[in-house]
Amino acid sequence: MKIYNTMSKRKEEFVPLEEGKVKMYVCGPTVYNFIHIGNARPMIVFDTVRRYFEYKNYDVNFVSNFTDVDDKIIKKANEEGVTAEEISKRYIEECKKDMEGMNIQPATKNPLATEEIGGMISMIETLIEKGYAYEKNGTVYYRTRKFAEYGKLSHKNLDDLQSGGRALLVSGEDEKEDSLDFVLWKPKKEGEPAWKSPWGEGRPGWHIECSEMSKKYLGEQIDIHAGGEDLIFPHHENEIAQSEAANGKEFAKYWMHNGFLNIDNRKMSKSLGNFFTVREISEKYDLQVLRFFMLSAHYRSPLNFSAELMEAAKNGLERITTAAENLKFLINNARTEDMSEDERKKLAGSIAYVENFEKAMDDDFNTADAISAVFELVKYMNTTTDGASSKEYLQNLFDCLIRLTDVLGIIVDKEDEILASDIEALIEERQAARKAKNFARADEIRDELLAKGIILKDTREGVQWKKA
Repeated sequence: MKIYNTMSKRKEEFVPLEEGKVKMYVCGPTVYNFIHIGNARPMIVFDTVRRYFEYKNYDVNFVSNFTDVDDKIIKKANEEGVTAEEISKRYIEECKKDMEGMNIQPATKNPLATEEIGGMISMIETLIEKGYAYEKNGTVYYRTRKFAEYGKLSHKNLDDLQSGGRALLVSGEDEKEDSLDFVLWKPKKEGEPAWKSPWGEGRPGWHIECSEMSKKYLGEQIDIHAGGEDLIFPHHENEIAQSEAANGKEFAKYWMHNGFLNIDNRKMSKSLGNFFTVREISEKYDLQVLRFFMLSAHYRSPLNFSAELMEAAKNGLERITTAAENLKFLINNARTEDMSEDERKKLAGSIAYVENFEKAMDDDFNTADAISAVFELVKYMNTTTDGASSKEYLQNLFDCLIRLTDVLGIIVDKEDEILASDIEALIEERQAARKAKNFARADEIRDELLAKGIILKDTREGVQWKKA
């Protein structure tokens, strides 16, 4: 399997840090409003990457944070006359609803920045001890030039950044030793949430949040760090500087970034009036259509969103779901059980489409070519099945289609779909049963979920679940 690594600017063979396991961190949204379709692209792309690793039998520890303290959240809270926590909690719930609509699997862990402040303070203290950071009047800065490899991800030169003007610099530059230094901790302002620290009350800078959350839930070294290409600089560059200086080792082996999303060939922005939330799209389309549309192009390519392209995605998705429905109808009405010799040969012929699908996904997760392989399989199914086909042959083809579409997160068998909210409700009921020492009911719920293809795993962080 080959992955394009932003760091090396080339495709590299994927070799995990630990055999059979993948440690993956994806930068999540800042929760101050409904998520927009630009936020949706990395969610869909990296959920699909995770699904393919799981299809290849890797055990994936997938961590994606929510940034729940930020200037935009504070601004929204002040506008509404409520707390920042109220805003972030509201929009985390709304985000989870949209993610469920897009069939995005729950992360192994969704850490919240506000719950990890202690670890961030500890990491900043380490950076100060090692000489990579310094404090001035309650603000802690990172010494950018002290990290010799700064710029290795974005391929930017420090001297070019220095001459690039004030736009690249952060506030408080008159207090800094160097205008390129960035903020790790900022002092409290009136009307803002704040936490106690050795440098006075305040809150962390954005970059240190992800460095600490990745370290806590995945360890000092991870396999894959991912996000939108707008995060390469300065966010991911600064994460590398912080993490590698604090931990003394390479932070991530592979850096993956999805391309930008344009609307009718123009950059999405509120001022142009071409800004769409996922919730708005859900009023016009099933969010499965949005997911299918997002995967119809390679994740590193810029993607253009338009009504015409969404209609094309809707039609393409219908071709697949209709084929699945036809197969189910034939399965339910099949007269013979066992495959004939001719059908065995035909089934062997279908393996070529699975191989094409895997070949596409092994080549830097080329979902566009993977979808083409699914279309070819659908065509093969339509032309090699009819009312005389055996149940065994039909079921084998149906199972094959389900396996491939599940990697893409496309639901083609609506009857067997179980909503994430239903799963969470059953898990809560099971936890309550265990607390009440009603172990028979707890086991019953586990078995009920298992029958629906949901595997539960009890961990120190709570109950995790995944599809079998």
